Amino acid sequence: MSEHSTRTKLPTTRRSKSFSLLTAFQTIASAGFLVATLLTLWTPSNLFSNRLISEMLVSMQRNEVPEVALPTMTAAPKPLIGIVAGHWGNDPGAVCENGTTEMDVNLRIATLVAQYLKAEGYPVDLMQEYDPKLRIYQAAALVSIHNDSCQYVNEEATGFKVAAAVGTVHQEKASRLTSCLINRYQSRTGLKYHENTITPDMQEYHTFDEINSATPAAIIETGFLNLDYTLLTEHPDIVARGVADGILCYVRNEPIEWSTPAP
Repeated sequence: MSEHSTRTKLPTTRRSKSFSLLTAFQTIASAGFLVATLLTLWTPSNLFSNRLISEMLVSMQRNEVPEVALPTMTAAPKPLIGIVAGHWGNDPGAVCENGTTEMDVNLRIATLVAQYLKAEGYPVDLMQEYDPKLRIYQAAALVSIHNDSCQYVNEEATGFKVAAAVGTVHQEKASRLTSCLINRYQSRTGLKYHENTITPDMQEYHTFDEINSATPAAIIETGFLNLDYTLLTEHPDIVARGVADGILCYVRNEPIEWSTPAP
């Protein structure tokens, strides 16, 4: 039985080997034909040139990524600030015995305030008491700079005062502006806040009614032109720094820390 089986299988094995060799030969021949065809078609007139293919291969090997132009980020412009030099262009204000006028002191301080704010990159309008620009004036903040009487009153007549525009539609902003002015000015000059001498003229200051009601505004009397005369006339830089610090505190939304009870 086994001998008969062996005899019948031998021819089948030979046929399988012959078939495999034939199949391999046909595959090689087909591949060669395909390569020859591709080489024949590979001409500059075809869709892709040899040079383009080479550049693509080199780029892929280097893992190059096409550069994408990103938009350039630009800083937002800083807000406008208005500074009024009290009595400038209108009247001298308080006049001292030695000829010093409140208007001159106000203008010198206001000019320095504007310079300090501009040095910080803020656009500033320096305006007169009745400046035409004040009509419906719009800005991030407006501060009018004044000073108190040259006359001796008593030993308590020293220090500064600040009042906000009560007619503004943003009362909380006006309140914060005055708080910043009080805190920073007191810290810079060492003068005390003289709240009990704030007058109705300060609270009803005419400029408050002229500007846009959305503009936070305040008036500051930086000192008394009697007991505070030396500071106001010989060190206007310190005074101006105090006012500028207060304005920057407001527009930059800086925190306020009171070393003494808040007014």
